[in-house]
Amino acid sequence: MSTETSTETTEAPEAAENGAAATNGDLAQPTFSMELNQDQKDLQEWAHGFAESVLRPAAHEWDEREEFPWPVVEEAAKIGLYGFDGMAQLFADPTGLTLPLVNEEIFWGDAGLGMSIFGSTLAAVAILGQGTPEQIGEWIPRCFGTEGDLKISAFCSSEPDAGSDVSAMRTTAKYDEAKDEWVLNGQKAWATNGGIADVHVVVASVDRDLGSRGHAAFVIPIDTPGIEQGAKVKKHGIRASHTADVHLDDCRVPGANLLGGKEKLDERLARVREGKKSKSQAAMATFEASRPTVGAQALGIARAAYEYSLDYAKERVQFGRPIIENQAIAFTLARMKTEIDAARLLVWRASWMGRNQIPFENAEGSMSKLKAGEVAVWTTERAIQILGGNGYTREYPVERMHRDAKIYDIFEGTAEIQQLVIARAISGMKIS
Repeated sequence: MSTETSTETTEAPEAAENGAAATNGDLAQPTFSMELNQDQKDLQEWAHGFAESVLRPAAHEWDEREEFPWPVVEEAAKIGLYGFDGMAQLFADPTGLTLPLVNEEIFWGDAGLGMSIFGSTLAAVAILGQGTPEQIGEWIPRCFGTEGDLKISAFCSSEPDAGSDVSAMRTTAKYDEAKDEWVLNGQKAWATNGGIADVHVVVASVDRDLGSRGHAAFVIPIDTPGIEQGAKVKKHGIRASHTADVHLDDCRVPGANLLGGKEKLDERLARVREGKKSKSQAAMATFEASRPTVGAQALGIARAAYEYSLDYAKERVQFGRPIIENQAIAFTLARMKTEIDAARLLVWRASWMGRNQIPFENAEGSMSKLKAGEVAVWTTERAIQILGGNGYTREYPVERMHRDAKIYDIFEGTAEIQQLVIARAISGMKIS
């Protein structure tokens, strides 16, 4: 099914700027509320319309092709969903809820296509969270390009031998003081948009003795000598999203491409060497900021599977009555709905806390990602069971949804790592 057809989806509504302010001394902070305001509802409806009219009709085709869906991303750019302005709009809401709202709707449409649209955001978040104002202004627009000249970006942290164990990272960055350049060597694995991105944000070790506390992040344009795509990964799910290894061979970047700058890095490393705590780690700082949004993506998949299986159960007749009239089916659907709503509450809470810089003292970000990922896997599996033999075929979308859901138990911190983070937070102990 072609994705070239134009959509009648309107331009994005204005970003939500509301949120009742609760005054705490001289600081005004948006109050957390379960009631969405009109701006948020408009954005939610806008994203849902695009997902329904553009993503769903194209989902099966691009899953089978396993190629980056440039025509779909171009459609997203036309309406302002993809691009620097669109990202700024989603991040502008002081309640923090617009970003997960829109992600849930887009991934309700299709996860592979959704990841292709939002995959560049992770690199942009890394630059936004760790870069100087000058770096933010220079590089974030380049992560997306412009309509008619689209670009994508990649965040490269994981390695063949360093996934959950970020301290095992082997990619190194050595400073050449005479030339004010950093020289990077190593291999990155499972990088979304890896090798085809215009901008790569690469996490590397500048001091192996300090483990993960000796990491820093660098911006590397694709035309830099020494960076190239390795093997493209053939995946179980989200197959429309491009995933590949990235090789770095004496890749030289200017000193200005170190996110945050060398002075800030030197100060942080000095604190660590003195036995003091590091304020942030390059990879973990990015993941902490993105986990609630990743949870929202999992929610979108779960909700799509639930809604499809609910409609199917109402229409499918066996033994002379719709199968939803059997308690086993009805109770399963009731649990699916309950689990999805419970996960959404955790995602919204963490999103609000993150946007308002409220510390995750009990690892609320990890809680939201853990719960939403597990709910997505469980819900899509139950959806297949409700559809029976039909659910196991590619003729019905729940099979694809189940394949897409599984990655949410794995990437940006496995379910086991999330539980470890939560356990350490609630106990104050160094659990391993």
